[in-house]
Amino acid sequence: MLSLRDIDLNLLVVFLQLYKERRVALVAENLGLTAPAVSNALSRLRKMLGDELFLRTARGMEPTPYANLLAEPIASALASIRDTLDRELEFDPASSTRRFTIAMTDLGEIHFLPKLMSRLGEIAPGVTISTVRNTSDNLADDLEAGRVDIAIGLLPQLKGGFFQRLLFRQRYVCVLRQGHPLDRGAMTLEDFEGAQHVVVVAGGTGHAIADDTIQRRGVKRNVRLSVPHFNALGHILARTDLIATIPERYVRENVVPFGLTFLPHPIPIPEFDVNQFWHAKFNKEPGNQWLRNLIGELAID
Repeated sequence: MLSLRDIDLNLLVVFLQLYKERRVALVAENLGLTAPAVSNALSRLRKMLGDELFLRTARGMEPTPYANLLAEPIASALASIRDTLDRELEFDPASSTRRFTIAMTDLGEIHFLPKLMSRLGEIAPGVTISTVRNTSDNLADDLEAGRVDIAIGLLPQLKGGFFQRLLFRQRYVCVLRQGHPLDRGAMTLEDFEGAQHVVVVAGGTGHAIADDTIQRRGVKRNVRLSVPHFNALGHILARTDLIATIPERYVRENVVPFGLTFLPHPIPIPEFDVNQFWHAKFNKEPGNQWLRNLIGELAID
């Protein structure tokens, strides 16, 4: 009995082409093969199935009765495989009810989620989003296993096995409330050292670059408050004379709600890239591709 593991689907494609065209040269042209390659495929089919399948006549390669019996089932099976593969290459956001999980910081949530959810309401009303922190020790494993679809941020630990796409470049600024004694259009290093600071200690992310740069330059800071996230920062800065060293996009999102302003930083802190990351296993997965492209579009807005 013939086993499935003995069947080469490419041979079945050649079979259907021969059944349709009846000429080896035409089949070779259609499939991008040489005529000897088609003849070799036919020879393998004959040996595998124990039948001549096609006989050379003046009218071309005429199918045997056994080939006539095989033609319709083989055509149906290959069509079914083709339809299955085509479905895997499609993602319809308008009808999808898929839930995606995105790893990001609370800063990423502030910046991305309002725009993302608004856009999903327009083009993908059934799609839902769940977020987790991108500081997880298991982030790489979660991305590889598909428990997390995409990670957003400054994540230098995601290297081998991951793809990344630049969303935007970010710079650090000094943020403070409008009407602050230092709200004078520019901030000197002396102003910076004399101010009272709130510091966001975002462990596991790349935001330590700012603190490391300030420390390496020997700049003194009077740190009155340290917090583990950005969520309460607007409330804190709006009601105190504290200042903070923060990525510029956070400030732009919160200038109006919290009455904040920002000034160029007196210390030359390197800009950093905010990327989205995904595991190579899902590089061609249609839903993942769609979400990545959507986030990329929103990042430009």
